[in-house]
Amino acid sequence: MNAFNKLEFDKKIKKLNQILKNSKNTVFFGGAGVSTESGIPDFRSVDGLYGQKYAYPPETILSGDFFYSQTEEFYRFYRDKMLCLDAKPNKAHEKLAELEEKGKLSAVITQNIDGLHQKAGSKRVYELHGSVLRNYCLKCGKSYTAEYIKDCGGVPRCDCGGLVKPDVVLYSEQLDQKTLNNSINAIVNADTLIIGGTSLVVYPAAGLINYFNGNNLVIVNMSPTSADSQADLLIEGKIGEVFGGLEI
Repeated sequence: MNAFNKLEFDKKIKKLNQILKNSKNTVFFGGAGVSTESGIPDFRSVDGLYGQKYAYPPETILSGDFFYSQTEEFYRFYRDKMLCLDAKPNKAHEKLAELEEKGKLSAVITQNIDGLHQKAGSKRVYELHGSVLRNYCLKCGKSYTAEYIKDCGGVPRCDCGGLVKPDVVLYSEQLDQKTLNNSINAIVNADTLIIGGTSLVVYPAAGLINYFNGNNLVIVNMSPTSADSQADLLIEGKIGEVFGGLEI
C-alpha cells in the first residue's frame, strides 16, 4: 500500500469509527472473507475451493442430492475442506464480539459455518447456513460433535444405526425459517449495516440487504460487489485489518 492509498485507507477507518460511535443499532452481515484470515478457505476467490481440482465441483459435492446419493464421497471432501476445527478467531471476529459487549453491535448475521464468531465471544449470531459444530442423526435426532464427525472415518452413523448429518444448509436445501426471520428483523431495525467479506452472489442470503432502510451502509471487501453503488462507505481491504484499526 503506497502512501496515498494508506492515507485514504486511514481516512475511511476514521469515518467508520465515527459511524459506529453515532449509530444506535449496528448489524454486521458477513461471508467467507471474514474467516479466510483464520485460514479457512473460501469458495470463489482465486485460491478458493472453486479454483481447486476434485472429481466433482465443490458445489456439486456440497448439495443435498450428493449427500444422500454419494455420502462417503461427501464426507471425504467435507472432512478435508470444511472441518477446520483448529482455526482461531481473527481480529474481525474479536472486534465484533467487543462491539457487541460494548452495546455498539446488536447482531452478527453470517453465511459461515465455522462457529468462529461464537468462539470469539459474540452472543447474538444468526448462522444462515448452519454450523459444522452441530450434527444430528436423521433417524432419532441424537446430537454429535464435529470432533466425532472428523475422527469416526467413513460415513458417520448413530448408535441407532441412522445416518448422521451436519447441521449445515447444503445447496438445494432451504434456509432455516426462524434464522432467516431473525436476520431480516435485525436488518430492518438497523440504522447501520456493515457488510464484510462477502461477494453477495449467494442467494437468498445476499438478498437480505434489500431489507435495509437505515442511514449507513458500509461495505468492506477485497473485490467489488453488486451493492457497491449503494454504499455510504466503501472500504477495499482485508476485513481483519479494517476491524483491527477500529478504536471504538
